[in-house]
Amino acid sequence: MDLNLRHAILSNISDNNQSQLEATIVDAIQSGEEKMLPGLGVLFELIWQQSNEQEKQEMIEALEQGVKSASAGS
Repeated sequence: MDLNLRHAILSNISDNNQSQLEATIVDAIQSGEEKMLPGLGVLFELIWQQSNEQEKQEMIEALEQGVKSASAGS
C-alpha cells in the first residue's frame, strides 16, 4: 500500500479553521508523542512556504533560541 503521509495529513486538516489548527498544534506538542512529529513537520512546511524572508528569519532565530534552551536543559 502506497501511503502519502503528507497528503493524508493535509486531507485531515483541510477543513480546519484557525482555532482547530491551533488546537491540533497544541495537542501534538503537549502529547509529546513521536507519531505526531510528521504532522508537525507538514504544518511547519506550510507555514514556511507562506512566509516572507523576514518571517523566515524570525522563525530561524526563534528556533535557534529554542535549541539553545533545550540543549541547556539536557
